[in-house]
Amino acid sequence: MDLVGRPTKVELSENAIASITRGREFVEGVLARNGRPVYGATTGFGPLVVFEGRDSTTDQCDNVLQHLTVGQGADLPIPVARASMLVRARSLAHGLSGASLSTVDALCRMLATGFTPAIPTWGSVGASGDLVPLAHAVQSLRGVGHAYVDGERMPARDALGVAGLTPLELDGRDALALVNGTSVTTAAAGLAALSARRSLQVAIALTAALADLLGAAPTFAAPSLLKAFGHPDVATTGQELAWWLEGSIPSPDRPLQEPYSIRCTPQLLGAARSAIGWSTETVSQDLRGVSDNPLFFPDEDLVAHGGNFFGQPSAFASDLLASAVTQVGNLAERQIDLLVDPGRNGGRPPMLAAEPGRQHSIQGLQVMSTALVVAMRRACTPAAMQSVPTNLHNQDVVPFGTQAALTAYEQSRMLRLLHGALGVAVRQAAHLDDRGSTASHCTGLVAALSDRIDPITRDRPLDEDIRIAADVLDSYVQEANPWTPR
Repeated sequence: MDLVGRPTKVELSENAIASITRGREFVEGVLARNGRPVYGATTGFGPLVVFEGRDSTTDQCDNVLQHLTVGQGADLPIPVARASMLVRARSLAHGLSGASLSTVDALCRMLATGFTPAIPTWGSVGASGDLVPLAHAVQSLRGVGHAYVDGERMPARDALGVAGLTPLELDGRDALALVNGTSVTTAAAGLAALSARRSLQVAIALTAALADLLGAAPTFAAPSLLKAFGHPDVATTGQELAWWLEGSIPSPDRPLQEPYSIRCTPQLLGAARSAIGWSTETVSQDLRGVSDNPLFFPDEDLVAHGGNFFGQPSAFASDLLASAVTQVGNLAERQIDLLVDPGRNGGRPPMLAAEPGRQHSIQGLQVMSTALVVAMRRACTPAAMQSVPTNLHNQDVVPFGTQAALTAYEQSRMLRLLHGALGVAVRQAAHLDDRGSTASHCTGLVAALSDRIDPITRDRPLDEDIRIAADVLDSYVQEANPWTPR
């Protein structure tokens, strides 16, 4: 996520250049044949396709962009906005959209700078592409509206100058090709999936550290037990937990059976692994495909008018991601609750406060975590079937994939903060117990947290500590865990 938010060199391969050039030449040949209609190049847009478009190709550019520049709300996060441009460039690079080489190259040149279009959050129904947000993005590249340079918001024309870019000049086919895809949906869903995969591994590591600090017997991750459950991803999650718990020494004071927030974690996190895996593969298929309309196939002399801008796959994937991520967030909040409860936290004081009443330690942290998880629950109402007809019933069924994807993206950000809060709690629990970690891998994780976060010996603000813990967990777990994709 951080990489796509920074200037990134993107180059077109020789094959991509050849495909783009060939596709563009085919479009120009088709348009030169009198009487052969091409949506958006010779016609109006949406339900107004039955009317002729404007006479000049330059006017057709304004014809598509101006009426779509209606977005509202806060700007999309810079990583999402930049990723959207990268995804759009990738789709156009197949050469099936008939976009010009200069247009695709302009997207690549933009990505190499600190320029980011200012794209409003609200306006897309995820069908006919992400028309409204992408129109704002294209307008920014033309010098209309606003944009960011290295995180600073300013008028788009000024931003282009600061970034060393020139305003984009387009015809109607280029303009429609830039807006008629689900690139915002796919970008947000892709970033959410990457974050969810990383957070899943953090959840496994934190669960192991918690179980080790409490002295829980590791039998809840026994291979034969989990194999009998019948779900391969549950068994894999158990193997990962067992790796973190290697060398752990159970406490004789623990009950025979742990609360579900420990005992059932292989099943919960294994199911999340399955859901995140399916969602990731679905979004990956979107990334490999072409979302636009129409598409041009020179070998078949075919101009295909269809629905490859309909973001239903990523809509379903994003809704599932949001649900899985929220349940992992539920788990983190319950694990924090386990640590603050003196009846279940291995004899530690309430709220992990060394002097309860005189100090309150992570009491406020738990309240914040409860607020976060409820916000996550409220937000993950499925969007993929909230179809409302619009556009003179031209768009009579729509997937709302953009809203689904942006929700999943926000859920993934909140889960990171919940894990940061749990990381602070685990670090404090280790400070308050002479027993400490007994599993070497968990000891390393707790040590990494302790290197950056001081024990709470006197109440202090913990807001920054939570964010630091989230960063530590991301980096340490990805580096230490042999299950991390390399």
